[in-house]
Amino acid sequence: MIALFRARGRVQGVGYRAFVLSHARVLDLAGWVRNDLDGTVCGEAEGSPEALEAFRVALRGGPPWAHVSALDWSASPGAQSLPRPFEVRR
Repeated sequence: MIALFRARGRVQGVGYRAFVLSHARVLDLAGWVRNDLDGTVCGEAEGSPEALEAFRVALRGGPPWAHVSALDWSASPGAQSLPRPFEVRR
């Protein structure tokens, strides 16, 4: 299963990408995360439906210094060849 996500709010400069990376690796997800120029953080993740749901819940909360005002999330069945291990893109 593949999920596309975009976190909005105070998510840059607060360790959000490192938080995403850490949770993705614990959940054994493939994929990537990056900062976008519009101030959001986006990415793709691939894994089991259960792991992706746990990931979605974690992303909605974020690290202590972040404030996630919205999490856009779109999941669909299927597989891609996303990077493994999960990575931060610049």
